[in-house]
Amino acid sequence: MHVGGRARKKSAINSFCAWDGETLVLNILGKPSAKRDAIGKVKGEQLKVSVTAAPVAGRATDHMVRFLAEEFGVTFNDIEVVFGRFNVNKQLRIKSPRNLPSVISKHLSKEVQNA
Repeated sequence: MHVGGRARKKSAINSFCAWDGETLVLNILGKPSAKRDAIGKVKGEQLKVSVTAAPVAGRATDHMVRFLAEEFGVTFNDIEVVFGRFNVNKQLRIKSPRNLPSVISKHLSKEVQNA
C-alpha cells in the first residue's frame, strides 16, 4: 500500500517516525490524564500524544492505541507497543496505516524531498 502515491522504504529512526516496509514506526511522548485525546507537536525525536485515560496498569497506553488506531485507520491489533507500555516514552509500530495525521505526513514528505 502506498500513502500519498509514494513508495515506502525503510528509513532510520533518527526522528519521531520512520517507515519499516509497510509499517510506520513512531516514537511517542505520552501525556496521560489530559483534557482530551490529541496528537500534538514534535518534541525532539518524539511525537507528543495526549490521552484522557489515567496511567494505571497500562490503561493509558491501551487508550492511546485505540485512539491512534482510529486516527490511522487501522485496528487496535494493527498497532504493536514495542516498548513503553508502562512509561510515557513509547515506540509503536503501525501496520499499513490508511491515514496519516498531518504532522506525520508533512515530516515524511520532507524526508522524501531530502533523500
